[in-house]
Amino acid sequence: MKKQRCAIAALFALIIASSLTSLGSYRYTSRLVNEDMDRALARALAEQQSDVISQDTIRTFNSYLQITALRGNATLAVDTRGQQFKAYARCSEATIFRLSDQRPATVLWLLTVFWAMIVWHRRQQVAANERLTVAAHGGNSFGGLTYSEADSRFYAADGNVVQLTPMQHQLMEMFFRSPSHALSKAEICDALWPKKPDAHDTLYTLVRRLKPVIEHHSQLRIESDRSRAYRLTVNEIEN
Repeated sequence: MKKQRCAIAALFALIIASSLTSLGSYRYTSRLVNEDMDRALARALAEQQSDVISQDTIRTFNSYLQITALRGNATLAVDTRGQQFKAYARCSEATIFRLSDQRPATVLWLLTVFWAMIVWHRRQQVAANERLTVAAHGGNSFGGLTYSEADSRFYAADGNVVQLTPMQHQLMEMFFRSPSHALSKAEICDALWPKKPDAHDTLYTLVRRLKPVIEHHSQLRIESDRSRAYRLTVNEIEN
């Protein structure tokens, strides 16, 4: 399950890297486009020495654009809300995106898709192994862990026996026999240490040592429910 966690973490890292690379290229191109349009507009207005936007202004503006792909794609607008004449050059987001270099982001997105297919295939293999384990040993399965009634053992999704201490095994058996996979602390203490007046500290130690074993071999984790009970839950990120 550690490999599965690493695979999913790598997938999310690729998604973030692809998105940031694409966005970074877009923003960089947007800045260059705006600078080029502002410079071309300023030169066009200075040359005609008039506050009127005409066809000649547009042609002059386009001729001063250094980014040739902008010519015919950039538009001029006038702000008439104030008393002073203000002209603006604008360009659609689609044009900016088309001008931006998306090749590195495209490569990363292809790697992301490829890696997502690998993760999906691995999950299918785990599910298939789990079904084979259930078929071979009987019992019930939950979160990638199978309890075999036939030999009273716990099996991981790969079919290997999960090594547990007698107390750990007894506690896990109680979890699996519970329909809700939840047990109160009092219920556990009464079953495991019936003659001990206060076994809460012992129970805490048992659960603390059991957690990494279960998380390593399955998609399960043990959660504390308001300090009154423990519950087996499936890690949704890994599932």
